Amino acid sequence: MSYPEFFDRVPRVRLRDPLAEFLGAAEGGLIDYGYPDAVRLAGHSCPTVAGAYWLTRQALRALYGDAPPERGGVHASFRDSQLNGVTGVVANVVALLTGGTVDTGFKGLGGRFDRRRLLAFDVAQPLDIRFTRVDSGDAVDAAAQVRHVPADPQMAPLMQRCVAGEASADEARRFRELWQDRVRRVLLEHGDDPAVFVIRRVER
Repeated sequence: MSYPEFFDRVPRVRLRDPLAEFLGAAEGGLIDYGYPDAVRLAGHSCPTVAGAYWLTRQALRALYGDAPPERGGVHASFRDSQLNGVTGVVANVVALLTGGTVDTGFKGLGGRFDRRRLLAFDVAQPLDIRFTRVDSGDAVDAAAQVRHVPADPQMAPLMQRCVAGEASADEARRFRELWQDRVRRVLLEHGDDPAVFVIRRVER
């Protein structure tokens, strides 16, 4: 897959997947995921996909520090319905990294490695997503507010022309460049911006 060069500059996520280790799929259970993996899953690159990838990475770092987060060991609850807005898209990216599902995941072996009941929706909580470690109960509330990274003013009219089938080849290329430049800015210029990526530890 050929993609914009900045994709490879986005820091990756290293996780430890006990199931992958148990079944011999990854040495030590260690698996690396990068932004291109989220793009492959979603089939496109946009601020929503970028925000979901980076927010999950930041939340896992808050929960595990420098240690590899445990894939399959994190519960993620969403304030909205999975059918509301872009919640479903975000949840797919969260599930890619955390390994969790609602009820369609791996059922486990001998009471271990169950990937079901690790995603929940329509949960009353202060921010968009709550990430909770299954082993310790430690949790963070999180939200990606990518609206704080504005699009170039040229992008909206160019998008309208592209959608209507009226754009020239140069206009279509310019639209794609501006679209991905906003994604780049979300990930590489605002990755540590607390106004864009909100992480709050849940007090117990």
